[in-house]
Amino acid sequence: MKTNLKDVTFLVLVYVDSIERVENLSASVNFLLKYFDTNILVWECGSYNNGFLRKLLKKEVEYRFVKNQDIILHRTYYLNQMTLKVQTPYIAIWDTDVVAHAKQIMETVKLLRSNHADFAYPYNHYLLDTSDILRGLYLETGKIQILEKNRNKMKEMYPPNPVGGAFFCSREKYIESGLENEKFYGWGHEDGERCTRWDRLQYKIKRVEGPLFHLTHPRGINSHVQHPDQQVIKTKERVFTNRLT
Repeated sequence: MKTNLKDVTFLVLVYVDSIERVENLSASVNFLLKYFDTNILVWECGSYNNGFLRKLLKKEVEYRFVKNQDIILHRTYYLNQMTLKVQTPYIAIWDTDVVAHAKQIMETVKLLRSNHADFAYPYNHYLLDTSDILRGLYLETGKIQILEKNRNKMKEMYPPNPVGGAFFCSREKYIESGLENEKFYGWGHEDGERCTRWDRLQYKIKRVEGPLFHLTHPRGINSHVQHPDQQVIKTKERVFTNRLT
């Protein structure tokens, strides 16, 4: 029987830049639907809608295509728009390429429901990038145990305390905290700024034990800082956040 997470909406934003991205999204969403009776909202941004992703995703997923000629995904802007569209008391910002054990997800939601956390990560210190081989085995079997048994073969991402990939939160507290900082355009540094801001504003931030697995994929323009000017802007934003009291 699926666990009731109807009070949670998973927000998944995607710009399809490779077949691996599509495969990872499908695997991640299917994992959530396998274990949870919940809400999943997928927004696809792109220059035109070929209808492929809608056909691929299961009917339980609420899907929307957002026409956008910009090849850079303004992730912070669209996540804010998605958050304002949903009404559940809790939301999960969920990357297209991640999976975590169902037990970790349930423990994370319990922290929010019990008011022990305003923001919570469904993993502790390890965000692990699968190899191509392990990714392939997971896609073939759908068994997260394969990933768990081969943790020592994976590369740590952003150690020692990664804050990307996925988080759960009270929707009310997320809005109150300022949502995503839309000055972060494209990939990079928004995860660190966000967590630092929550800490400076004295929100309750928790983690649960266990890893988060990142299904590896090619690194396109939306997986790198695009221009030195953007690096300067993002650095200034992080410095400003660090000064919050």
